[in-house]
Amino acid sequence: CRRGQRLGGWRVGEGWFGVNHELVFEIGTEEIPSAPLNNAIEQLAVAADVALREARLAPEDVRVYGSPRRLVLRVTGLAHRQEDVTLRVRGPAVAVAFDSAGRPTRAAEGFARSKGVDVSALVSGEDADGAYTFAVTEHRGRPASDVLPELLAKLVTGIEWPKSMRWGSGEERFARPVRWLLALLDSAVVPVRFGALVAGRTTHGHRFLGPGPIDVPTAAEYATACERGLVLYDQRRRASVVREGIEAQAVSAGARALAPANVFDEVVNLVEWPTVATGRFDAEFLEVPREVLVSAMQRHQRYFPLEGQDGELLPAFIVVHNGDPARTEAIVAGHERVLRARLADAAFFYREDLTRPLEAYVARLSDIIFHERLGTLAQKVARVEQLTALLAARSGAGPDASAEAARAAHLCKADLTTQVVVEFPTLQGVMGRHYALVAGEAEAVADAIPEHYLPRFAGDAIPASLPGRLVSLADKLDTICGIFAADMAPTGSADPYAVRRSAIGVLTIMLAGPRVPLTDAVSAGLEGYAGCVEFDRDATHAAIVEFFSGRLEVMLRDRGHAYDTVDAVLGVAADDPADAHARCEALTGARGRGSVMDDLSVAFTRAKNLSAPELGAEFDRSLMGAAELTLADALADAAERASAAFAANDYDKVLEVLAALRGPIDGFFDSVLVMDSSDVLRENRLRLLNRFVALFSRFADFSRLTA
Repeated sequence: CRRGQRLGGWRVGEGWFGVNHELVFEIGTEEIPSAPLNNAIEQLAVAADVALREARLAPEDVRVYGSPRRLVLRVTGLAHRQEDVTLRVRGPAVAVAFDSAGRPTRAAEGFARSKGVDVSALVSGEDADGAYTFAVTEHRGRPASDVLPELLAKLVTGIEWPKSMRWGSGEERFARPVRWLLALLDSAVVPVRFGALVAGRTTHGHRFLGPGPIDVPTAAEYATACERGLVLYDQRRRASVVREGIEAQAVSAGARALAPANVFDEVVNLVEWPTVATGRFDAEFLEVPREVLVSAMQRHQRYFPLEGQDGELLPAFIVVHNGDPARTEAIVAGHERVLRARLADAAFFYREDLTRPLEAYVARLSDIIFHERLGTLAQKVARVEQLTALLAARSGAGPDASAEAARAAHLCKADLTTQVVVEFPTLQGVMGRHYALVAGEAEAVADAIPEHYLPRFAGDAIPASLPGRLVSLADKLDTICGIFAADMAPTGSADPYAVRRSAIGVLTIMLAGPRVPLTDAVSAGLEGYAGCVEFDRDATHAAIVEFFSGRLEVMLRDRGHAYDTVDAVLGVAADDPADAHARCEALTGARGRGSVMDDLSVAFTRAKNLSAPELGAEFDRSLMGAAELTLADALADAAERASAAFAANDYDKVLEVLAALRGPIDGFFDSVLVMDSSDVLRENRLRLLNRFVALFSRFADFSRLTA
């Protein structure tokens, strides 16, 4: 049976009948940026696997590769045709589908028509819901070669890009113009259509080094064809080549390459036939701060700086180029010229910045708008200074830390107006620290300047110093309060001012300390906007506190605490994130020790069910019997010991004290009829229970625990 023949009505697409096939599908494009390319690879891998399995083609292995000019789908073990299936679809109930004479009703006729069968073909059957009609249809599998053109075309259009574009006169959209399509099922072309393009068996090699169009005989020979065209389409192989090249060049120079993952991954996706080499720059540029040089090389040029065994930066860098390996020397010389110009600019900006102290740049913040409704950066800094002082006072910071925080708050944004930061925005804070030290500021003040941007995202480090934490809290709180006051709070997934990220930063710092009441901090933050925007202070304050509470709830649950544990604790301790976390830790531990939690739960529930808060908690001992006095004495002792434990933040001890009240409360209920017919006795006993519940409620709202 040769390709193209039919056997028993089944067309054999490729190879011998019953043999699984190999598919390669290549989308050839203009250069796609690195991040969108990685995202497309992930999307296509998932979408292709799902689509092929839903099409009943049962692939053994689905892999997606990518380089700047191509996305490649490779599938092995693909079925030669779809699996046959029998579908049994339930329709209307038998009583509805047929009348008393057994004739089909309109319901039966409509159902049969919708399923493409004659009404006489409907069958009756029983399922868990009763007697129903069913339509049974046989779906004969189609050859893979018939299924794939439409399936692959949908994969192309289904890729979601952050930004897409149109080209020529067509309406098709993609990250970059699509220039060719290749689709082979074994040796047969799959005629996939996308716009004016129809897939063939021709790929294209390296833009500069490849021999031009390359015909690919079979899917299995695709990799060989790409190698002939000087293309490494497999991003993992390219990464391996680049990594080994960097290591070899670094070892040769007796140095270590600075190759952060984000820059490395981007470089891998900038080349199709990588060559790794070392370039040099003038040693005089090493007078410029290390961060400036590293930023210029990594972020601007995608080079990898080299540092010596002593950790000092060397006047050398590693470059990965996509040109002719034979012309590497000339290519490196070109990169050296480009870097020399970049570093010369950086050195000039740096020297110009040093002509005046950092303090001189503060006044320039009046020329930068923080937000059109919230004033300039100078106004923001003034608010941050005021808020920092208040937070320092409320946190109990000493005079030295308070003074350092105040000075850091004053200088924290000054470097935004320097020439180096304008040219290298990612160095904000970093250059502020450097310029502060050069100007003679205290080291603690200088350190707090870059620290006040931390944490920048979930999981990021928090400021190491107390001044840094205070300024960071003030800066983020000011932004949050301003955005809420201007009625621009985040809604749904829309958060253009990253308020959620700022709130998580505030809470992360507060969880580690300093401890500042959230309600007070928000009040102080809103105070700074009193004359700036019109807003309902009480409503805005409540909205911000609720916003923080929602973020804190998520953070505590992410740290492993059950939802009802968090709910119970936040019912009484939401104003102090660090305290709330400590209580959750203790309560989660108690819930892991069943006997302790049983005592807590039973004791609280029995008292809570009968308590009457409106009566207060002042009872008359002269009206009490023995069991009541026993409980009253146990409560007094427990309250004293719990207060000491609360003061020491020893919440395990607090729960131990509360759990020990199980015996006295059981004895009370066993001996005393709370709902006595005497109003005086009944209300006195209820006041005793109120005091019992109040002691528990100092720790958490136990009524919110589900079990």
